[in-house]
Amino acid sequence: MSPYVSRLRSRPHGPFPAPSRLRLPGGARRPRRVAMLSVHTSPLHQPGTGDAGGMNVYIVELAKKLASINIEVEIFTRATTGTLPPAVDLAPGVLVRHVDAGPYEGLAKEELPAQLCAFTHGVMQAWAGHRPGYYDLVHSHYWLSGHVGWLAAERWGVPLVHAMHTMAKVKNAALAVGDTPEPAARVIGETQVVRAADRLIANTAEEADELIRHYDAAPGRVAVVHPGVNLDRFRPTHGGIAESRAAARARLGLPQDAVIPLFAGRIQPLKAPDILLRATAALLAEDPSLRSRLVVPVVGGPSGSGLAKPEGLQKLAARLGIADLVRFRPPVGQEQLADWYRAASVLVMPSYSESFGLVAIEAQACGTPVIAAAVGGLPVAVRDGVSGFLVTGHDPADYARALRRFLEDPDLATRMGADAARHAQSFGWDTAAAATGDVYTAAMQERRRHLRSAHG
Repeated sequence: MSPYVSRLRSRPHGPFPAPSRLRLPGGARRPRRVAMLSVHTSPLHQPGTGDAGGMNVYIVELAKKLASINIEVEIFTRATTGTLPPAVDLAPGVLVRHVDAGPYEGLAKEELPAQLCAFTHGVMQAWAGHRPGYYDLVHSHYWLSGHVGWLAAERWGVPLVHAMHTMAKVKNAALAVGDTPEPAARVIGETQVVRAADRLIANTAEEADELIRHYDAAPGRVAVVHPGVNLDRFRPTHGGIAESRAAARARLGLPQDAVIPLFAGRIQPLKAPDILLRATAALLAEDPSLRSRLVVPVVGGPSGSGLAKPEGLQKLAARLGIADLVRFRPPVGQEQLADWYRAASVLVMPSYSESFGLVAIEAQACGTPVIAAAVGGLPVAVRDGVSGFLVTGHDPADYARALRRFLEDPDLATRMGADAARHAQSFGWDTAAAATGDVYTAAMQERRRHLRSAHG
């Protein structure tokens, strides 16, 4: 057994304040500087392919907003090319540090546990160059980072705040056909991180319940903080929803009168883009005349187990007889992604598991409704019947029925899109950063209480 594990098992767990009581008296101090850890994916990488996705967006946007409320952030991530400078200023108050750990390229996420020692060494080297107390707190993202954060927090004598983003037990309980289960080593690793963390940040109340139910997290250590959306970038343009959609379609070369269901994200079984294709084929089987009215963009690149068959989705479109309707596009930057959202009639998210589903909020902020699987955080992100439709299960026929509503009612996308844009307004990053700062403050205050009690 790891000495850290045995030490933590004897660490007191209570009493701890419930998430609803995280507001503290005015005298409580927020951290001045946070070490944020993202081992397996860099905030500088393009979301939508490889291991880059919603977590990248989350880290970048949260770090910027934390800096705007005077919490400096240094993000440690693994260097993936030899040409990267050791440190990059991402924004005022946000620094990205590149750590050499393993070969730069060709290293799969599953191989990264063997590089955690090297990554930890790099983090400790950076810390050794500073005065004592330079970092007030460690915030780790994903279980791999959690193990580095566990050691760093212990060594520096500061709290560890951890965000899972996804959990092996939850993913394994809802595997897509052909997907690969998460290994037992990850389950064990996540259990250890949950035990070690002073605070766990969950995206939704359901995720908080999953941490408690599946990983025996102490309820008082779990705080719910909804992720946000960049409302300056993701918004309708040119006045109303219909005008915004028309302008975006003109820029992207899409037909003005088509019904356009969009998939945006990593192409892998977990995200289930195949269900959108199968639903499209089901619609055409019922009514072949719809072919002239449909365009189906798929924006993203292969990821995870989808890398094993990178052309699989194109081949499926050909087998289903809809290759002429599907437009495959590589991952795009955030500004152009916003245009794809605006151009779409509806975003389709048939995922088997989503801790939150930032893509759904981004699309709604642009004035586009969402058809989503009723899993994970999507029932929070999407207001069923108002900003979109939630579908139980993953039967393509059910998604076809939801899509048919947009085909039968040409104004539905505009009406529902207006409600979607209003719904998204409650998910700004300012709110998320303020709530995260409160979690940091609570963790620091609690650690000081324990230190005082330990020293009599």
